[in-house]
Amino acid sequence: MAQWQRTHTCNELREEHVGQTVTLNGWVLTTRKDNHLAFVDLRDRYGLTQVVFRKADNPDLYAQAVELKSEWVLSITGVVQKRLPGAERADIPTGAIEVEAKVLQVLNQCPPLPFEVSEFDAKLANEDLRLQYRYLDLRRRSLQRTLIMRHRLCKVIRDFMDAHNFLEVETPMLGKSTPEGARDYLVPSRVFNGEFFALPQSPQLYKQLLMIAGYDRYFQIARCLRDEDLRADRQPEFTQLDVEMSFVESEDVLSIMEKLAVDIFDKCLGVKLQTPFPRYSYAEVMAKYGSDKPDLRFGLEIVDVSTEAAASEFPVFKEQLAAGGVVRAINAKGGAAAKDAKGNPLFSNTALKSGELPKIVATYNKHGLFWMKVEGGKFVGGIEKQFSDAVKETLRAKLNAVDGDLLLFVTCESEGGVAETLGALRTHLSSALKLYKNWWEEKAEHDEAQKKKLEVAKKKKESYSPVPFQPRAEHFNFLWVLDFPMFAWNAEENRWDAMHHPFTAPMEEDRDNFFKNEGLGKVRAKAYDMVLNGYEVGGGSIRIHQQDVQSRVFEIFGMTPADAQARFGFLLDALKSGAPPHGGIALGLDRCCMMIAGTTNIRDVIAFPKNQRARDLMTGAPAPVDDRQLCELGIDLTAATRKALAERRNG
Repeated sequence: MAQWQRTHTCNELREEHVGQTVTLNGWVLTTRKDNHLAFVDLRDRYGLTQVVFRKADNPDLYAQAVELKSEWVLSITGVVQKRLPGAERADIPTGAIEVEAKVLQVLNQCPPLPFEVSEFDAKLANEDLRLQYRYLDLRRRSLQRTLIMRHRLCKVIRDFMDAHNFLEVETPMLGKSTPEGARDYLVPSRVFNGEFFALPQSPQLYKQLLMIAGYDRYFQIARCLRDEDLRADRQPEFTQLDVEMSFVESEDVLSIMEKLAVDIFDKCLGVKLQTPFPRYSYAEVMAKYGSDKPDLRFGLEIVDVSTEAAASEFPVFKEQLAAGGVVRAINAKGGAAAKDAKGNPLFSNTALKSGELPKIVATYNKHGLFWMKVEGGKFVGGIEKQFSDAVKETLRAKLNAVDGDLLLFVTCESEGGVAETLGALRTHLSSALKLYKNWWEEKAEHDEAQKKKLEVAKKKKESYSPVPFQPRAEHFNFLWVLDFPMFAWNAEENRWDAMHHPFTAPMEEDRDNFFKNEGLGKVRAKAYDMVLNGYEVGGGSIRIHQQDVQSRVFEIFGMTPADAQARFGFLLDALKSGAPPHGGIALGLDRCCMMIAGTTNIRDVIAFPKNQRARDLMTGAPAPVDDRQLCELGIDLTAATRKALAERRNG
């Protein structure tokens, strides 16, 4: 072993090591010095150890230490000693000891960095800058903890799947483009100019082929790629737990995934989940919550008030109802009495006319937002005068309205339009009215309280060990959404699309409608989504295992038999070769990791993510390639593309 190599990590030393000579390697987190002593907090991925340099013992070593700068890489050899009474740190495992340095070796210096490597959100640099220097950002303890947790999550998954007789099988990264969903990432072939591979959006067809091949329990922690617009919980390349099983029905898949979720949350967070998770139909969640991935940590259920609206004098409601539309409402409990941080009404009359709520409605609905408040036992404001006293009393009972409540009404010509509008309102209201706390918000409050208690104890020279925060099961609201429509009408292209994907089986009781063009809107799929705190974290279905049913789906999508054979001939042929009943699911590993880690940004749980525009700011990808490479691939860029490239290159 080289003289500078470590004997211990920076999180390993305890009081039982006092008197031992040790060597530590790591990065300088902070330095402190006076005329007699210099202190360095040395950090590695395991933790933190304080190192002390005494001028009286070794003036030359002290002189070296005072020149050390943040993020320099060091090797320290010294003797472990107890800290002085009152100088202990209860917030770190090594807080009872320090290392008195005897040898200092600078393994690498570091110029001033583009930003401070800090754990404090207030000091965090702009995200694009941090992504440009991701190797520095990854030194932050919070990101290290997240990636360590992600490793733990993957290990728990592999151990669980192995224990339940699943085989991990890798599927190809280079496949055939079968454009039926999001856009593919295409890879040109050098050998066959003009032909392209597609990077996998998911291993869907390969895992079905594995079932046909007789591998009855498959899983894969699979890399997937989709060329789609990004958002906070989406990346162009992502990871999913891909699962497929033979000779199963929906309940078998739901049961095994619930057991996996229980194991993950127990071993990764120490949270005991209760099973079975609640089951809801698609129709039920859309009617009650306006979303197929509802967050049920709060109420705000949507209520149909079309009958009461029909009895009103309000022309907008009457016109919509006469045209076959609907009117629905939400009781924003306590909304009329809610105050903002400055003590002003959160939803004043002015805000209800031109504030955030009407703007949200305008995004989805041209008819606007209508409202009433309950104050002093009476309905006031908004459209209150449009209802008779008798209808108001009916509304009071139906919406469970009491003093301080805010009643919000939306109308639309379709149930889907009202559901989408009120679903967005419901989500916004839950945040504005602070109807729930995420576990990491509670943890932040807990940690701040523990920090204050520790500071008080230090001033009093008393010992205090911070109490760790423990997430609870109620922080994680799991549910299943079932019975999705099999098809969604695409008005722009005047055809049916798959609600999930084209390989999902129809409900047995809906097969008559499945084979009749006029009944397609009534066909339900054997599909299911796992939802956690308002996020879809997994989706799957029982697959089509009969060739005639699969051919019928392609026919519904407007494919001729020749088209279907050209695109999916390998699958159709396989389905005729003894395909068993099978089904599966894919869990978004990044999204699950995001929920467990306590962040709302998926980039926080990926080591090297892309930014919001799908660029890798660190390496500069995507980037132009030279003409020789393009020529080998048989690609010639258009004049317009070359001009755009030149303009980007020149800034």
